[in-house]
Amino acid sequence: MIKRISSGGEFEAKVGYCRAVVAGGFVHVAGTVGQGETVVEQCRNALGVIEKALNEAGSSFKDVVRVSYFLPDRHEFAACFDLLSNTFGANPPAATMIECGLIDPKYRIEIEVTALAPQSR
Repeated sequence: MIKRISSGGEFEAKVGYCRAVVAGGFVHVAGTVGQGETVVEQCRNALGVIEKALNEAGSSFKDVVRVSYFLPDRHEFAACFDLLSNTFGANPPAATMIECGLIDPKYRIEIEVTALAPQSR
C-alpha cells in the first residue's frame, strides 16, 4: 500500500509531486525548502514542514534514517549545525551535504529525509 501526503506547497502542483510518500516500510519526504531570510530561518521552517509530514505518516525525527542537505553555498551550512543537532538529538541519521543550485536563488537550504514507517519499527 502507498500513502501520499501533500502539504499544499506551491511547487507540488507545479512540478507534480507530493511532500511525502509512505511505501516499502519507509516515509520518503521530498526535498523541502523553508521560508525566511537567513539559512537558519529557512532550515527551521523546512524542518517544521518535514516534521508535519512525518507526523501525518505516523513517524517522527527519531525515525529518520537518512537526511540530505542541499545548499547553494556550503559555507552557510555551519550556521545550521546546532539546530540540526538539536532536531535529531540522540538519534542521528546518516547524512549527506551537497553544494548545488536550488529551484530559486532565494532559497539557502533544501532538506530531504527518509524515515522508518510505523509498521517497520
